[in-house]
Formats: sequence, C-alpha cells, structure tokens
Amino acid sequence: MQQPTGAPSEGHADVRIVAASPEVARRVAEVLRRCFAATEQRSYPAGDGGGTRLELVVDTTRAAEPARSWLETSRSRDKDRGSE
Repeated sequence: MQQPTGAPSEGHADVRIVAASPEVARRVAEVLRRCFAATEQRSYPAGDGGGTRLELVVDTTRAAEPARSWLETSRSRDKDRGSE
C-alpha cells in the first residue's frame, strides 16, 4: 500500500480503521459517514494476523450533528488555549 505523501487538505482527515472483521470495520466507517462527508472507503488486509483495514477521508467542514456541535465546541476551546 502506498502511504500518503503529505497531510490532508485543510478541514479533512485521513482515517484508518483496523478491525478483526470486515463487518466491524464497515460499521465504524458508517458511523463516521453519518457525522461527516467522506470519500469512498478502501479496504485492505490488516496484515499477517488477519483482520481488515479500511481507509477513508472525512471532510470536517461538512459535518452533521452531533459532530458539528462537538467541532464548534472544540474549536472555541482551542482558541481559548491559543491553539496549543
């Protein structure tokens, strides 16, 4: 698998989910897609020990509730702390 060459664009996050089964990984990805706009997931074997790895990119600028409320609260706390 090719590693990303740099950080994702502003407002986006690369997400990697590793789970024992494809179904568990898909469930976690579905929760993320309910909160954020996301790219189509890519699936890979997790390694010699078995399991599945899913990768997707989420767009935090297009967040749905409850993620939107959490992000707004998080951003205001970061501003208060000087974005440590």
